[in-house]
Amino acid sequence: MTTAAFGQINTEELPTWGSRSADCFEKIKQIGAGMYGQVFKAREIRTGEIVALKRIRMDNEKEGFPITAIREIKLLKKLHHENIIKLKEIVTSAGPEKNDQENQDSKKLEGGIYMVFEYMDHDLTGLADRPGVRFSIPQIKCYMKQLLTGLHYCHVNQVLHRDMKGSNLLLDNEGKLKLADFGLAKSFATNHDGQLTNRVITLWYRPPELLLGATKYGPAVDMWSVGCIFAELLNGSPILQGRTEPDQLNKIFELCGSPDENNWPGVSKYYFYNNFKPPRPLKRRVRERFRRFDCHALDLLDHLLTLDPNQRWSAKQALDAEYFWVDPLPCDPKSLPKYESSHEFETKKRKQEQRQLEEQNKRPRLQHGRLPPYQHTEPHQMKDTQPSFSAGPSHHPYGKHPAPPGGPSMYPPRNQSGAYNPSRGGHVGGYSGEPYPPQGRAPQYNGSSMPASGPRGPPGGYGVGPPNYSQTSQYGGPAPGRGLNNRSQQYGRQ
Repeated sequence: MTTAAFGQINTEELPTWGSRSADCFEKIKQIGAGMYGQVFKAREIRTGEIVALKRIRMDNEKEGFPITAIREIKLLKKLHHENIIKLKEIVTSAGPEKNDQENQDSKKLEGGIYMVFEYMDHDLTGLADRPGVRFSIPQIKCYMKQLLTGLHYCHVNQVLHRDMKGSNLLLDNEGKLKLADFGLAKSFATNHDGQLTNRVITLWYRPPELLLGATKYGPAVDMWSVGCIFAELLNGSPILQGRTEPDQLNKIFELCGSPDENNWPGVSKYYFYNNFKPPRPLKRRVRERFRRFDCHALDLLDHLLTLDPNQRWSAKQALDAEYFWVDPLPCDPKSLPKYESSHEFETKKRKQEQRQLEEQNKRPRLQHGRLPPYQHTEPHQMKDTQPSFSAGPSHHPYGKHPAPPGGPSMYPPRNQSGAYNPSRGGHVGGYSGEPYPPQGRAPQYNGSSMPASGPRGPPGGYGVGPPNYSQTSQYGGPAPGRGLNNRSQQYGRQ
């Protein structure tokens, strides 16, 4: 059986999953843990291939197989893109024998159902938190462009991720970035009348409309999270670290200003608006707080952290931003430094062990904060100055962190054509050396139509169809042209 080409939807039935046993794999080490279960790095015994095994936790389920796992499997079987994690198969395990259970070093897996993923060396949070790691501006542009390309593919095929954060973005040592952890993902449609839960997206990355109680929303919720991730990469630490939902809203309003009917039409209709609106008007301070960012980065961030979801930039508009077209250009992923394996789970575990050792020795704790990106006089001259560290532990993006999870919809009505501009002026590619991928706009994706999803049930399928965007938002109108073709082309239905 052949799978669909990158950027298309798989429509053929895949071979029966669950027919193989987890005994075909030997456990190497644990790389993730949480309420969802555990994630292991493992090796297929016959081929020697390294994979990631996510054990689906069943002990708390009273109504059968977890709906989040069903949703994740259903979507990942269909989505096929180079910037989305690949689900290879499902395997089952009866668990180790009694003698093996007594041996803690046993390489056999516990009993249960496992999702088999391609193995990725890092997640973005784990890599950024490694002592000594410092991303360059071309490196950040490279990561952000891949992130937006993968997310654009999801939104074009009417899939909301609903848990965008650094630990759910996987990286390999070839510089490839992939979206992972689709346990909260949801298919959407323009004409759905049902309500969606606003208990999605980790608190620090949750948009204001969800915090105010929105139950009808679209891809704009993911784009707010992307803005938080972008600012975090440039700033060296998360920018909105609220402790509770009211505290998170306060931090958002202190940065982005007070919401009102002028800057966010319809905001007063949200359920919690009167409870949490600031007692006094607050000024928008995004450009002031991040004034050390270059002007193009600041412009992109300002449009991503827009309070009104109808005015917030889409993934397509973000890919068209001037930020990705000026020096230093995004580098070729294969030119990026290679790092020792770094997952958030291992990073946190290593820090915890260090704290315990320092407390035992009664020595001052060493501070290992993130380093801000450095600037290049030679945009594409990149050096790996990071020291080697052993891999160490938190949540890994293959798994689901049960985060407290989001207003009106936003994107434009779908036109009959909508690919990115294949070139921009004289630029052939956005990288130093040969182009990767071709510099220009993300390709259009082909797919099948998708029935509308139910109120809270499992997704009803997906494909290219009418997006869940406001027909009156700014996205419905043309955008300025760029390059040889018109930049205002919207998503195409194919």
